[in-house]
Amino acid sequence: MPASASASPYAAIGLDMGGSSIKYGMVDSEGKLVESTFSHAPTPAGAHPDAVAQAMADIVTGLQEQAGSDLAGVPVGVTVPGIVIGGVVHSAANIDSAWIGLDAVALIGGVLGREVSVLNDADAAGMAEVFAGAGSLDGRPRAGSTLVLTLGTGIGSAFFRDGLLFPNVEFGHLEIDGADAESRAAARVIREENLSWEQYVQRLQRYLAHVEFLCSPDLIVIGGAVSADHEKFMPQLKLRARIVPAQYNNAAGVLGAAHRAMNH
Repeated sequence: MPASASASPYAAIGLDMGGSSIKYGMVDSEGKLVESTFSHAPTPAGAHPDAVAQAMADIVTGLQEQAGSDLAGVPVGVTVPGIVIGGVVHSAANIDSAWIGLDAVALIGGVLGREVSVLNDADAAGMAEVFAGAGSLDGRPRAGSTLVLTLGTGIGSAFFRDGLLFPNVEFGHLEIDGADAESRAAARVIREENLSWEQYVQRLQRYLAHVEFLCSPDLIVIGGAVSADHEKFMPQLKLRARIVPAQYNNAAGVLGAAHRAMNH
C-alpha cells in the first residue's frame, strides 16, 4: 500500500465489473467492507474498455468526494469477467471483445491515476470467501485445498491451497456427459428446465464428484443466489470434501478485489 494511504481509515477500493453493473465499495485496514460505501453503477452499454475505465474514474471521484483526503493514494482492485494474466485480459464474457489482449492495469491505472490491480471476477469472489468468509478461520485462510464455486448463469470457480490462489481455473467449462458443465449444473438450469431440487441435486452431484476427483479439495464453498437455498440441496450431496454455503454474494467481488489491491 502506498505510504500516503497509511494513515487512512480506508485501505483499498474494490470495483467489481459485470456485464450490466459495476459494484463498488471501500474496505478498512482490516479488510472489512465499509457498508455505507457499497453500491453499484451501470456498466456502460457495450462495456468498451475506454468507457468502463471512465465510469470507474467517475465512481472513484464520487468516493473521493465522500471520503475526502482519506482516500488519497488508496489503491484500487478491479475485477474483469475474463481470464487475466499479468494484468492482461485474455477472454471476455458479456463485455466488449476489445478487452481481449488489453493491458487492463495500464489502461485503468492511467485513467484513475492510482495503483491498480486487476483479476478475474470469480477469483476475486473466491478471495473474499477464503480470506474473510466461509473459507476462512479466525480471519485467515484455512489449511489445505479450498474450492469456491459460484452457481448462477454460469459456474465461476476459484481454487486455493493454503490460501494461495491458482488463478483463472475454469472448472465451469469441464465436459460432463458430453456437455459443458455450465449447461448441466449452473443454477439457471433449475428455472430453464423446471427442475425439482431432487433433479438438480443429481446434476450437481455428478458435477461436483467429477471436480472432486480432479483436484481433491478439502472444502467446497458454494456461492451465487442459489446458496440462499442451501438447505434444499447441500445435505443431499455425497462428497468427501466438506461443503458449505458462501458468506458473501453481492459484495464478494468488491471485497476480493480490494483484498488483492491491499496485498499486491
